[in-house]
Amino acid sequence: MTPKPHRAAATIASLWASIAAIVAGCVARPPPEPTPPPATATDTPQPQAAASTPPAAPGAQASQARTARDYRRDAAAHLYAHNADRIYKGKMPPQLHAIGVVDVEINARGAVTSIRWTRRPTHAPEVVSEIERTLRKAAPYPAPVKLGRVTYTDVWLWHSSGLFQLDTLTEGQY
Repeated sequence: MTPKPHRAAATIASLWASIAAIVAGCVARPPPEPTPPPATATDTPQPQAAASTPPAAPGAQASQARTARDYRRDAAAHLYAHNADRIYKGKMPPQLHAIGVVDVEINARGAVTSIRWTRRPTHAPEVVSEIERTLRKAAPYPAPVKLGRVTYTDVWLWHSSGLFQLDTLTEGQY
């Protein structure tokens, strides 16, 4: 005996609903950070434990990032702030001069300790040296206080004019 068409459709719909419920349950979101109670005049300051990482270099901000991916946003914003006149404004054209992928290691004080190319634009060696110079010149980066040190990866989108965007903060391409 074959199932009736409306029963088969109902069974398929039920199956898809079950799959959607399972997938929705797999998405893990971190709990929100608790909000500290407001300080009162009678509160006495508590002694702080000594920091396990050295303090940030003078002039460096601190990053509260808990992952390399979160730190990537802080580093990109830092690079944009130090290179505001070199950032390509708006959507980039589809044909770029170069695209490079770089792993940057930052120590606890915000200094660049290593630059490793994952995808080097070999056709544009001048871009390779300029990206490395730009990365080093922007130091000190925000100190990764929660991570100690961090290696983050970003994609450099390089326009023929010498202006660039980072994939982390790109405005896209048209």
